[in-house]
Amino acid sequence: MCPAPVLSIAGSDCSAGAGIQADLKTMSAMGCYGLTALTSVVSETPGRVSMVRLLEPELIVDQVRVLFEGFPIAGAKMGMVGGLAQVEAVAGAWGQYGGAVPLVVDPVMVATGGGRLLEEDAVRAVREMLLPLAKVITPNMDEAEVLWGRPVTTREAMIVCAADLSAAFGTAVLVKGGHLEGASAADVLCGPDGMEWFEAPRVEGVHTHGTGCSYSAAIACGLAKGLTLREAVAEAKGFIAKAIGQYFEWKSGLGGSIHALNHLAQA
Repeated sequence: MCPAPVLSIAGSDCSAGAGIQADLKTMSAMGCYGLTALTSVVSETPGRVSMVRLLEPELIVDQVRVLFEGFPIAGAKMGMVGGLAQVEAVAGAWGQYGGAVPLVVDPVMVATGGGRLLEEDAVRAVREMLLPLAKVITPNMDEAEVLWGRPVTTREAMIVCAADLSAAFGTAVLVKGGHLEGASAADVLCGPDGMEWFEAPRVEGVHTHGTGCSYSAAIACGLAKGLTLREAVAEAKGFIAKAIGQYFEWKSGLGGSIHALNHLAQA
C-alpha cells in the first residue's frame, strides 16, 4: 500500500532542523510521502538567521500546480510563506488547486526569540487570506498574541485566545504553550468538538528550532491518514515530545553546543 502524499508549503532551512527539511523528516517518520513547494530559502542554524531570500510568486504557484496535478495529495501544511506577494500567491494557488484537502496552517510570524518575521501588510494578508482556509491553525504563544491582539502568557489566556480565534477564523485553533512556565509543555485545542489540552513533560536545557514546523507537519500527516483532528493532534504531540526529548547535540564551530530535533530514530 502506498503512503499518503502530504504537501508542505514552506521555506527551506539549510540546517535542516526547521522548514521544508524538518517537514520531510517528519512526514517520513509518520509514514507519509512528503512533497514540497518552497516559498523561501533561509541561511540559518538554531538561534541564528543569516540571510533570507523569498522566491518568485509565479514559481510558488507552479510548484503547487504541478504537485496537485501529479499526486493524490491527502493532507497539507503551510509554514513560512514570506512577504505579501508570496502570501497572495499561496492563497490563490490553494484556492485553485487545494479543494477539500485538509490544511494545517502554522502562522510563522514570530521567531523563537520573539522577533517579528513578517511585515504588517503580510500579517494582515495571512489573517485574511490564509487562516480561513485551514482546518486548524497552530500558533505559538507569541503568534497567538499577534493574531489576538492581547498578551498570551497563562493557561487561562490560552483558552480564551483559542476560543476567540476559532470563532474569528471559522476553524479549529491549537495554541501551543511551549513558553509557559512549569513542568508541562501544554497546548490547547479549540474547535467544533470543544476544548482539550494536550500535555507532555517539559525537557529543560534544549535549544532546538523547528518544533512548530514539525508539529504542524505531523498533524497534517495524521489528517492525511484519516485520523480525526483530535487524534492527529494527540499523535503529533507524542511525536514532537520524543523528538525534543531525544535531541541531538554537537559541539558548535562558534563555541558551545548546537542542538537538533531527533525526527527519525525515536525509541
